[in-house]
Amino acid sequence: MAVSAGFAGPKLKGLMRRDSTACPPSRSVARVGPLKWVGRERRNGGGGGAGVRCDVTAAKEDPKLMELSGVSALEQLKASALDRYTKERSSIVVIGLSVHTTPVEMREKLAIPEAEWPRAIEELCRLNHIEEAAVLSTCNRTEIYVVALSQHRGVKEVTEWMSKTSGIPVSALCQHQFLLYNNDAARHLFEVSAGLDSLVLGEGQILAQVKQVVKVGQGVVGFGRSISGLFKHAISVGKRVRTETNIASGSVSISSAAVELALMKIPESSHATARMLVIGAGKMGKLVIKHLVAKGCTKMVVVNRSEERVAAIGEELRGVEITYKPLTEMLSCAAEADVIFTSTASEAPLFFKEHVQDLPPVSQEVGGLRLFIDISVPRNVSPCAVDARGAKVYNVDDLKEVVAANKEDRLHKAVEAQAIIAEETKQFEAWRDSLETVPTIKKLRAYAERIRIAELEKCLSKLGDDVPKKTKRAVDDLSRSIVNKLLHGPMQHLRCDGDDGHTLSETLENMQALNRIFSLDTDITLMEQKIKAKIEQSQK
Repeated sequence: MAVSAGFAGPKLKGLMRRDSTACPPSRSVARVGPLKWVGRERRNGGGGGAGVRCDVTAAKEDPKLMELSGVSALEQLKASALDRYTKERSSIVVIGLSVHTTPVEMREKLAIPEAEWPRAIEELCRLNHIEEAAVLSTCNRTEIYVVALSQHRGVKEVTEWMSKTSGIPVSALCQHQFLLYNNDAARHLFEVSAGLDSLVLGEGQILAQVKQVVKVGQGVVGFGRSISGLFKHAISVGKRVRTETNIASGSVSISSAAVELALMKIPESSHATARMLVIGAGKMGKLVIKHLVAKGCTKMVVVNRSEERVAAIGEELRGVEITYKPLTEMLSCAAEADVIFTSTASEAPLFFKEHVQDLPPVSQEVGGLRLFIDISVPRNVSPCAVDARGAKVYNVDDLKEVVAANKEDRLHKAVEAQAIIAEETKQFEAWRDSLETVPTIKKLRAYAERIRIAELEKCLSKLGDDVPKKTKRAVDDLSRSIVNKLLHGPMQHLRCDGDDGHTLSETLENMQALNRIFSLDTDITLMEQKIKAKIEQSQK
């Protein structure tokens, strides 16, 4: 669904921001089963856990540290109580506001048009503690997914950014937003992609919107390996859930149920040839027309008070033959129709028993009975017409039974979907864990390359200046070949696709062993290097 709200993203500036602007204590949001939301406090996010509490308060500065002269911002950070932030692994975090937690007035201000997603990603990644980012913004949700160097500081910066882009105070955002970390963030996106978090359980539009995030993010600086991997995995999960559970089958809206019921009541062989009449081109009538087209109907008559609405629908649904007729010709149109859908706002019935009985009989090819599917309240077909000969009349209450049965069926399928999502979440976690070996692989190669170059220079210096280029090249190739063959075994034991938990555990043990054997761990951790790079970038 298109998003039309404006967006203007300011840049958060300043080195290692430490102001104490924070959310007041507020209700946080967590899911209990499909489509149930309740408020609860979470005291501690722990491990890879949920940590859904709205906590964006940064720790206060130690004044003594700030008085130290000639000390870099990174050194101040390392010496402060916030040193733990430099020791933790980057976290995947989702900061979201959805239809389940946030009023539409606020969602409108937060909405980010698709054309602005790349700029939003770039601005988010310029924040001090954000490495990667993605934006999922629809009419029902605005969710920011990030890889954060620090959970608390990252959430604080993103919340401030959302406040400045939308004009909504931080305190107001915290009353409605939900926060999820790592596995819970991944699980949430998988549920979203599978349609389990939608107002209509199992609807398919959201999967297309998740795909669009990946399409727009390609080539955007900041849509990095972890975030793109998360969204690509979510697309696979959405497809798998729909294929294995068939959760999207069965109508769960009145208009779609009306079309489904009509097609159930006439022989399948006549679906393409049955004469369809839709009376009323308002919101419900338009939806009936769209569902008919989705089921393969390419020709129909629409009776309406004005022609403009019908013409607009025809423009939108190109390739479909829609014939407009005024209300004055309603009975003559009904005489030529096999299936009649009524959806007008008329206070009085349009069809009485005598009208229905006076219509000519329909062909046995469509079942021998003219179908009236009345989705209007008040009813457009009089109750007395229910037992009219030659016709069968259905109203909203009949359709509600179909909808309720389909909703119940979808809830059962949602339980199956949750089992799939739990399995896929573990696979994604294993994939992320497998990425932990990448720095060790790089450091081991760099370590070996330093030794190779040093020894090569020693060898060439002993051979003197008259060594032919061909000989130098042969010695260089020999040294590379030796190093590559020596590294082949260790490298093989550091590579893992993350699918096998046992293999992954062994891989991580091998990584730790190699770090110890070759002293690959340095005084400055990888996290500290990332933060240092952020600081240097902000000082330019």
